[in-house]
Amino acid sequence: MRFLVDTHALLWALGEPSSLSSAAREAISDPANLIVVSSASLWECAIKASIGKLDLPKDFFDSIPEAGYEVLLIRITHLNVYRTLPMHHRDPFDRMLVAQARAEALTLISRDPEIAKYEVDILAC
Repeated sequence: MRFLVDTHALLWALGEPSSLSSAAREAISDPANLIVVSSASLWECAIKASIGKLDLPKDFFDSIPEAGYEVLLIRITHLNVYRTLPMHHRDPFDRMLVAQARAEALTLISRDPEIAKYEVDILAC
């Protein structure tokens, strides 16, 4: 299967796996699954770290590919989906994750109830 991890799911997967649901832990740890991290999530982490809202290990960004996760850059097709999304969620990073999940046929691993309002496959974490 192919999964896109929400920002909080990424942070938990790399730092506090016990915070994830057992289904999310199993999906992320299964080597048969493709685990994707959006560049939007990485940008969000960088912003929050730079303003003191998030404490990241020094090697956090380098640990993404080392963990076997694929980084998904924002593409034109994602932006075209993004601009058509209803405003169920005000967070632009989360809206981009929904757009990418839809455009790339990925299941989004998230615990955000606002994301569940969109037509996107979700695995609750």
